[in-house]
Parts: sequence; C-alpha cells; structure tokens
Amino acid sequence: MKEITVQELKKKIDNNEVFLLDVREPFEQYQSKIDYSNATLIPVGELAGRLDEIESQKDQEVVCLCRSGSRSAQACQLLEEKGFSDVKNLQGGINQWAKEIDPSLPVY
Repeated sequence: MKEITVQELKKKIDNNEVFLLDVREPFEQYQSKIDYSNATLIPVGELAGRLDEIESQKDQEVVCLCRSGSRSAQACQLLEEKGFSDVKNLQGGINQWAKEIDPSLPVY
C-alpha cells in the first residue's frame, strides 16, 4: 500500500489535486478536521456498502485518513481490492497533521 506524508498532502490540497476520504466516525470529524479540504466522510465500517458514492474517483488519486492511520490503511486495502487505481494512506492520520501542519487541531 502506498502512503503519503502530511506535507505531501498539504501541497495536493493547496493545489486541489486530491480526493480526500475521511474514514473516521462523524463525531471524530466534528472534533478535529482539516478545515480547508472537502473531505468526504464515510466511516470505515460503512465503506464497503457505500462505494457507489465515490465510484467516480476510481481512477483518481484517493487519500484515506483517520486518527492515526490504522483504519485508513484498512480502507485503502478495501478500495484497492475494489479496483481503485491510486489509493494512498495518510501517514500518522489527523494527529500527524495536527503535529506538523496545524497545531490548533485537537489531538485525541
């Protein structure tokens, strides 16, 4: 599985070059999220049943994120199995983003 650093993701967000898939629970996104991205929220437990919502991204770069990178790794594996061609896991998740990019975000 491919991974992406928070610095690499920041550049892609700034250039509007990436589809960001947040696989946390809604309450987690409410607590801490990357404000200037248009991340699509589909909890990892619901992803298999909701793939039709992101089918249009199948041939685009998709970056999955969660709190620390574990659930997003599961999501990446599922997407790859379902034919998504360019899937990456955000190393360290939203907590790494808070540590290196936006220290104002709560770490949980």
